[in-house]
Amino acid sequence: MRFIRDILASKMAEQKPVISFEFFPPKTVEGDRNLLERQIPALLTARPDFCSVTYGAGGSTRDKTLMIVDCIQREHHLTALAHLTCVNHTQDEILELLKKFGALGCRNILALRGDSPGGGEFQPTPNGFEYSSQLVKFIRDHGNFSIGTAGFPEGHVACKTGKHDDWRHLQDKVAAGADFVLTQLFFDNADYFEFRDYLTAKLGVNVPLIPGIIPILSASQITKFTQLSGAKIPPALRESLDKLAGQDDAAVEFGIEYATRQCEELLRAGVPGLHFYTLNKARSTLQVLKNLRLA
Repeated sequence: MRFIRDILASKMAEQKPVISFEFFPPKTVEGDRNLLERQIPALLTARPDFCSVTYGAGGSTRDKTLMIVDCIQREHHLTALAHLTCVNHTQDEILELLKKFGALGCRNILALRGDSPGGGEFQPTPNGFEYSSQLVKFIRDHGNFSIGTAGFPEGHVACKTGKHDDWRHLQDKVAAGADFVLTQLFFDNADYFEFRDYLTAKLGVNVPLIPGIIPILSASQITKFTQLSGAKIPPALRESLDKLAGQDDAAVEFGIEYATRQCEELLRAGVPGLHFYTLNKARSTLQVLKNLRLA
């Protein structure tokens, strides 16, 4: 499997955007079957460049993350990006996980601080890591991986000193060895452009900053997501979602149109790629890519 840093470099040389999808490990056997036998094969018809697989709070989905990564690479011959967090892991445990990823042929890791189980305040594990920049450096020092990290165009919800401080923490992660950045979801492209310009012009960050896009599936669901992530819903979007409350089918169609317009503007501005939070559902993401003529 290829390093994602190499995929990005070759796509940028061709002046084409990298397209990637994110999945989460389901909680049930039926969910596993739906993801592996229906949704992933459907999404792969769009010929993405790589897929990422999340890692539950505190490593709660560790084994299933490994299983899905292995399936994507072995059965579908597609590069996978495995998420890895600091939560509830000592350095020795992280080292063992790196060996397992390597044994599966996984060459790409998204290094994250992670969320505490139950949503409480993050507490570093003894003999573990307090910051994701430390995890990035550890991975860089203990394996041959391409390393990604997370960026927050509106600032991380836990960073009480403001988004500029949060962006300087991202600069630290890149300095520690991160090859690329996948951003948190956002709905106002102006937030991404400010984030990009501050990092590149003021902080000298020169790795690809790939915007994260989520096609809205329901008004209530996206409200919950934004409350958890700290992302804001612009007033005009909020007004539209309020009108669609309880109308999930209409919300899906609206979400496809909104995401399409958002991606069109981002692509015109020369973003290095688009990373779709699929929520383990193929239809909306596929339709957005078809609208963009990228499928």
